[in-house]
Amino acid sequence: MTSTHTTRKMAAFSIAFVMSATSVTAMADVMVGGAAMLPTKDIIDNAVNSKDHTTLVAAVKAAGLVDTLKGPGPFTVFAPTNAAFAALPAGTVDTLLKPENKATLTTVLTYHVVAGKWDAAALAKMIKDGKGMASIKTVSGGTLMAKSNGAKIMLSDEKGGMATVTIADVYQSNGVIHVIDKVLLPK
Repeated sequence: MTSTHTTRKMAAFSIAFVMSATSVTAMADVMVGGAAMLPTKDIIDNAVNSKDHTTLVAAVKAAGLVDTLKGPGPFTVFAPTNAAFAALPAGTVDTLLKPENKATLTTVLTYHVVAGKWDAAALAKMIKDGKGMASIKTVSGGTLMAKSNGAKIMLSDEKGGMATVTIADVYQSNGVIHVIDKVLLPK
């Protein structure tokens, strides 16, 4: 005969298990560029499946950053879409992808990467704690400024450009990606 206490414990455990399985499934349902972004995969393994990030993936490969972004991290990546790269002045992407411009390309790409796992809630807290603005140090050594515009997070770069986070909290095994609508440029 099972005691009421044991039955309640088993019921509580079952509910907790179902809820955590549901949470993992919900995280796996984030779609970016027509592909499910799975929290069990790393940043690169997910990014290569996004049809909206083919330019970013090509740039990461050209800069030799694949192994870094497949590493343990954790990293926060502000990932510009193909449309964001297309909005740059004509010829910019082609010029950056040339082997002789690898150092510049690496600087631009690492300007979109922050050490640590900073989801939207953590970014919002930084903005609140900073009285409406948060300074974020990038892996390249540059600085991004974050602020909120309603429920959206906005980032400004060192040249005065602004990007909006269009899809937040795309969790990865080695960090988190936030999709943005503009390419951010360092000094």
